[in-house]
Amino acid sequence: MAVPFFDLQAIAPSAVIELFQLELNVAQHGVNETYYFHAGVNATGNNGDIIWNGQTYLAFPIEATDFEYTGTGSLPRPKLRASNILGNITAIILTLPTGLEGAKVTRIRTLARYIDGVNFPGGTNPLGTPDPTAEFPREIYYIDRKASENRDVVEFELA
Repeated sequence: MAVPFFDLQAIAPSAVIELFQLELNVAQHGVNETYYFHAGVNATGNNGDIIWNGQTYLAFPIEATDFEYTGTGSLPRPKLRASNILGNITAIILTLPTGLEGAKVTRIRTLARYIDGVNFPGGTNPLGTPDPTAEFPREIYYIDRKASENRDVVEFELA
């Protein structure tokens, strides 16, 4: 796994792309399923889905916060807020025996220069050469609890 820290020190580094995987398991959720998504904004200008390492990450209106480590000894407790305007998140929660609690959330960060060329007009990445191994260390969390839910937003606290 190549960590692109050197690229961040360049005069004009490409944008950091943040991708998420949400993994459900049979023991807790009754199904083995993985959802791939990102916050809906990307460096290609089309603000649609992102394809990285051949996997499509759907553009989905989410906000992920509080990932930073403070150095005070306490681990981060990130929050994941997802749009619930169409009731999609509520529908998923209601179909699972225990809701989304316990689901594995993996945060993947890479640079725009490393995402697949199909994300760009002409099928070539103008920022650099696609590299599915160029990513920052993956951060793995589990959904600890549903902090709030209404018809607009569902917020989860990760641990």
